[in-house]
Amino acid sequence: MEQYHLKDSPVVYYISRNEQTEWVLFIHAAFVNHQMFRAQIDHFRDRYNILTLDIIGHGLSTNTQKGDSINKMSAWINDILKAEQIENIHIVGVSLGAVLAQDFANHYPEKVKSLACFGGYDINHFDSKLQKKNGTAQMLMMLKALFSVKWFAKSNKKISAYTLQAQNDFYEMNIRFPRRSFMYLASLSSLVNVCRPKPRTYPLLIGCGEHDIPMELEAVELWKKSEPECDVAILDNAGHCANMDAPREFNAILEAFWAKA
Repeated sequence: MEQYHLKDSPVVYYISRNEQTEWVLFIHAAFVNHQMFRAQIDHFRDRYNILTLDIIGHGLSTNTQKGDSINKMSAWINDILKAEQIENIHIVGVSLGAVLAQDFANHYPEKVKSLACFGGYDINHFDSKLQKKNGTAQMLMMLKALFSVKWFAKSNKKISAYTLQAQNDFYEMNIRFPRRSFMYLASLSSLVNVCRPKPRTYPLLIGCGEHDIPMELEAVELWKKSEPECDVAILDNAGHCANMDAPREFNAILEAFWAKA
C-alpha cells in the first residue's frame, strides 16, 4: 500500500488502488494500527480500492500539533476523501474504529455507502449504565499502562482477541503504542450522545465475536433494538477484534453485506 500524509493533519493514511470504482475504508481499534486489517487488505485489494489509516496517536500518526485530538478525526478523514476524489465509501470500523466510523457518518452521511461496526456501540444512544461500565474498564486499563506498557499490552491482548495468533499479533502492535498518546483519546466522550440521529440513507451492519465481553454483546443487542432494520453478525470463535480472530468469516460477511448495498 502507498503511504500518504496531508498538510495540517497528523493522520498518515494508506491506499491500495486498482481499476475498481468502489472504495472501502478500514478504521482500526485502539492501541494498534492499520496493520490489524492485513487479512482484509489481502483479500479485498483486487476487488476494491482500499483506504486505511492510523488514528491520531497510533502507528505513524504521532506528528501532532497543539489542539489535535481524536474528535477531529472525522474532519481529517473528510479531507482525505476530498484529496483522493472519493465521492462515497464503504466504512468498516472495529472497536474504537466503530466509534469514529459512526461519528464520520453523523457528520458526512452523504459520503457513506455502507457502514459496518464491530466491537462497538451505538454512539447516538449509548446506555448510561453501559457507558459507566465502559468508562471504568478503560480507566483500569489506563492505570496498567501508566505502570508498564508491557503489562498493559499483555492484559489487553486477552481482552481484544480470542485466538492465540490474533492475541500475539495484537500484542506486537499494542506494545508500540506510545504512553503519551492516551491524551489524544481524552475527548472521545465528546462524540457520544451528542448528535440527534437522522434516518440512515445507507445500510448498517453491526456485530462482534461470540467470545467478546458480555458488555459488548449487550451493546449489540440494544443497538439492534433501536435500529431493527440493520444486519447483525456474531462471529464464531472470535473475540473483540473479530476480523483478526476469524478473518475468513469476517471477510465473507462483509462481501455479502456490500453486495446488498
